[in-house]
Amino acid sequence: GVGGVRRGAEESFGISADLGELARTGVIVSCAGAKAILDLPKTLEVLETQGVPVISYGQDDFPAFWSRSSGLKAPLRMDSAAQIAAAHRMRGLIGLPGGQLVANPIPPEAEIPRAEIMPVVEAALAEAEAKGIAAKAVTPFLLQRIFELTGGRSLTANIALVLSNARLGAAIAAELARPR
Repeated sequence: GVGGVRRGAEESFGISADLGELARTGVIVSCAGAKAILDLPKTLEVLETQGVPVISYGQDDFPAFWSRSSGLKAPLRMDSAAQIAAAHRMRGLIGLPGGQLVANPIPPEAEIPRAEIMPVVEAALAEAEAKGIAAKAVTPFLLQRIFELTGGRSLTANIALVLSNARLGAAIAAELARPR
C-alpha cells in the first residue's frame, strides 16, 4: 500500500513523503491502494492536489489494501497494462512532471472484506490512542495488532497483494519496453 494522509493529519500534519515524491518523479507505482489505517479521502485529495493520476486497475472502486473496495470511487479506471503504459508515455510526451499511482485491488480470494477489517482497524487505532502510541510508532503497532486480531490473515493478504502488484508491475514494465 502507498503511504498517505494519517487520520488526524489536520492536527499532526502526518502526510507521507511518498505522495510528494510521486508528484515529482516520473514513476508508476503499483500498490493495493492506500492502507486502510489512513484517511483515504484525504489521501486521494492530496494526490489530486499534487497532480498525481490515481488509476484503479480493473474496477471503479478505489481499493483499500486488504479490501478490494474502500467505499470510494477511484478517480480513473484502466483495464490493461498497455493502457497504463500508454498514459505514462503520454504524460512524458506532453511534459507533465511526476508519476502515476496504480491501485491494484487485492485478489478476491485473499481479500479481507471492508465490513470485516474496518472494525479491526478501528479497534487497533483506539488501542494505540489509549496507549499513547504516536507518530512513527503508530503504523508498526497497528500492523502488528491487526495481524494479531485477524489471526494472521492480514499477513496472508499482504503476501498475496505484494505478488499481485509485482505481476502487474512486470506487465506494465513489459509494455513500456515494447518498441513503439
